[in-house]
Amino acid sequence: MPVRRPARIALAAVAVALLSVTASGCGDRGGLRAAGATPTAVSPAKLWPDLRPASSPAYPYAVSTRSIVKGVKVPGDDIHKVDPVDVVEAEIKAEPDDYGSKGAYHGTVDRLKDCRPGGDGTRCPLLKPYYRDLTGDGRDDLTLGFRLYPTNQTAVRVYTVEKHRLVQVLADNDAILGVELAGRALIERSPADISGYEYRTTWVWDPGQRAMVFSRDEYLHTGDGRKTTKPSRSATPSPSPSATHSAGTSSAGTSSAATPSAGTP
Repeated sequence: MPVRRPARIALAAVAVALLSVTASGCGDRGGLRAAGATPTAVSPAKLWPDLRPASSPAYPYAVSTRSIVKGVKVPGDDIHKVDPVDVVEAEIKAEPDDYGSKGAYHGTVDRLKDCRPGGDGTRCPLLKPYYRDLTGDGRDDLTLGFRLYPTNQTAVRVYTVEKHRLVQVLADNDAILGVELAGRALIERSPADISGYEYRTTWVWDPGQRAMVFSRDEYLHTGDGRKTTKPSRSATPSPSPSATHSAGTSSAGTSSAATPSAGTP
């Protein structure tokens, strides 16, 4: 079951700029120069010290998901040999409430048939798979993305291999602008409710929970909301050479991820 994250609340962002001025005159030999008076340090002010601390969270918040994928074998414990279409079909079978005829993502089921040989690749909801060691065990893990029709959401999944079994260690559904792999972290970019802003959610591996856990949710200013900046070609990673599946694009954007060799931190 994917993580059901609560609705985010837009927070006003306050930017603090640090200005450093270096003056150099003609003939200056590089000696030390005074930078002026140093501002007096101000300690944080603790508000409402008598406020009774909360003893429980305001709402349920699942920070991780972990489950064994049933019905999908891993030949030779090599995750590269796992068919991504089989993986998505296993999820569809395990989650009838989501993918059944009355489920929110029922449109994905029919389109997934076009991911097989001979199908219409432009209708395939499965995005190209990416491989990188996210768990730190020295072996590649599998990052999958697939569109959740008829909604504008994209499913983001991460899988690893444990004891000859395929294990899902991250499951999140969101409206996606892009997905990035930075070291062993997965970062999702999603549209915010205010033009010119976006959410960036970071997931990292937690050895204790044996899963990718929610680490950070940022609300960032990306522009004035009137112009669309085309990303540079150098910033767009290429898919894994072993990827064999593709999917059509949508108005919600496409997911992308960097693909270094296995074990690259």
